[in-house]
Amino acid sequence: MSDPYIEYKGVLFLNKETSLEDLEFAENEFQVRDDDIYNITYPKSGTTWMIEILSLIQKNGDPTWSNTVLNYERAPWIEAIDNAKRLQQSEEHPRLITSHIPKHTFMKSFHGSKAKVIYTIRDPKDAAVSLYYYSIMSTVYKHPESMDRFLKEFLTDNVPYGSWFNHVKGWMEMLGKDNFMFHTYEDLQKDLRGSVIKICKFLGKELDDEAVDSVVENASFKRMKQNNMANFTLLPPGFMDQEISPFMRKGIVGDWKNHFTVAQNEYFDKIYKAEMQDFSVKFPWDTSISE
Repeated sequence: MSDPYIEYKGVLFLNKETSLEDLEFAENEFQVRDDDIYNITYPKSGTTWMIEILSLIQKNGDPTWSNTVLNYERAPWIEAIDNAKRLQQSEEHPRLITSHIPKHTFMKSFHGSKAKVIYTIRDPKDAAVSLYYYSIMSTVYKHPESMDRFLKEFLTDNVPYGSWFNHVKGWMEMLGKDNFMFHTYEDLQKDLRGSVIKICKFLGKELDDEAVDSVVENASFKRMKQNNMANFTLLPPGFMDQEISPFMRKGIVGDWKNHFTVAQNEYFDKIYKAEMQDFSVKFPWDTSISE
């Protein structure tokens, strides 16, 4: 059985979804445009949710595009096989582009551009639980032996796209730049409408109240789970088995409490504190980290 992962510049990527050629082309040859909008996340941190939000904002709240075109065609993953070359030829303006790529291997042409990045961050405990279940039903990740073993790998660089810590700290180096916005999955859960308004302001997109209401309604977890253009049920066979676990499982905050043992939580907190002790930005979940 071939290794499901490949390595590029010290970071693991998914062998079934990308190639060294695609990663090299994206980093070194892809031409970023000033009106590009990049949806950047660590895996299982609200990627699909943000695709829906951005798709709806781009169409002024009209859900037709979101209901008729697959999300990975509306906002393609730049690192996916052949996508960078296809996007290079795209006449769409602005281009919505999705990626999990860590900042240090991102497109070189991005630096100095006016392209905008929206970076969504999620409580790493919830991201870990979501990724654990995704790994069970997905063929692109190694099948986890147990939650205990999975967490130990998750808290290292030995997972696709590198560790959560390095990913977050790398992208947050852009904090304070005009073309960078970050928010949390928890922000979206707490106040989706307020988040949509902030995103519109960042993008320079003016929507009236009715259009904002439509974005909020059509980007709800319930609506996305029912939308075959968003829930990956139409993905070609061989990538995931949604009979084992649905791609859109719960979409809630704090689900890690239903899965972590006391020992696992203490271990996670110990690593988290060591990795983030000198990080200046405080996140909503930091208050739950045990002393």
